[in-house]
Amino acid sequence: MGVTAMIPNMTFQQLKDEANSRWKEIWDNSAARLDLMLLCPRKERKLLELHGDMIDHGQPVMGIFHRPRAEAELIIDQGFDPKAASFQFLNIANADMGPWMQQLVTQEGWLRTTIELNPVPFSLDIPNQRPFEKRNILCFRHPSLPPLEKYFLPYPIHALIGKAFVSLPRRQAAELAKQQAEILGVGLAKPEPEIVEVPVIEQAPVEEVVNITLEDKFVSEMMPEEIVNIPLPTENGAKQLREDVDEIDTEIENTVETSSNENVIPLPEVTAEADDMPEIEKEFRAIVQELIDAGLDPSEMMTDARMEDINERALAQNFETWPVFMQMVS
Repeated sequence: MGVTAMIPNMTFQQLKDEANSRWKEIWDNSAARLDLMLLCPRKERKLLELHGDMIDHGQPVMGIFHRPRAEAELIIDQGFDPKAASFQFLNIANADMGPWMQQLVTQEGWLRTTIELNPVPFSLDIPNQRPFEKRNILCFRHPSLPPLEKYFLPYPIHALIGKAFVSLPRRQAAELAKQQAEILGVGLAKPEPEIVEVPVIEQAPVEEVVNITLEDKFVSEMMPEEIVNIPLPTENGAKQLREDVDEIDTEIENTVETSSNENVIPLPEVTAEADDMPEIEKEFRAIVQELIDAGLDPSEMMTDARMEDINERALAQNFETWPVFMQMVS
């Protein structure tokens, strides 16, 4: 599980700049990260602040809440009551997005969509506002809240300032995530095992130096002494052993030849799972695979116009695309 810390008067950019000195080995500069937006009922904000305490994740997750003020009217015009919701921006490692959102989506029914971030019009005259290019980001909202297509900010996400709620992974979670990344072939390559050179045992008829790994050395040390010190076979004993092995090999070959002449029972044909797959899933998988082949990052995939269209149609057919998407991009 994570441990949440509150750091006042921070921006995402400051947190990233100070990450190496703050969190040392917990922070991985090479980990791909993305921005998310979460919309929850205001009364449940505290649960969102401490959400990381219940989640195993591998990298620090940074969250900053934003409260619309002068720009609130732009949200009301879309039929959304800004006073009923809390708006949180997250900066999270791609690999942690699935675990972070799994409970909210599968158990609480949170809905996934994209939202367009726009700079606040200068006509609102917000002090120190900064222009930025509008962009689409992935958004998750509580099912009790209506959809919101556009959100307005006086600054780009990385410059928003406020109380930063940072969920730090416990050391065990960080190590687990690193092991999983190595198993999946993501991130740094698994280090080669250390090689230890062991001198040749004088009784053994071997002239080379035997190389064993640390793991082999550990096993040999744990063996009972009577097993380790079993004498090696003599030359006559080795000759007899080779003759016995040759005799066994001959019997196996005769058995195989006999069985090959018998009737071969054909294996049943494997029916392709795709035959029973709904058409909407086939189409969704095809689009995701095309985006993967094009080398797009998962966060960029969700902003693709085709993904928005098929997500809406999948929702109408009660097909949940999120588990399929996470399976394919993991």
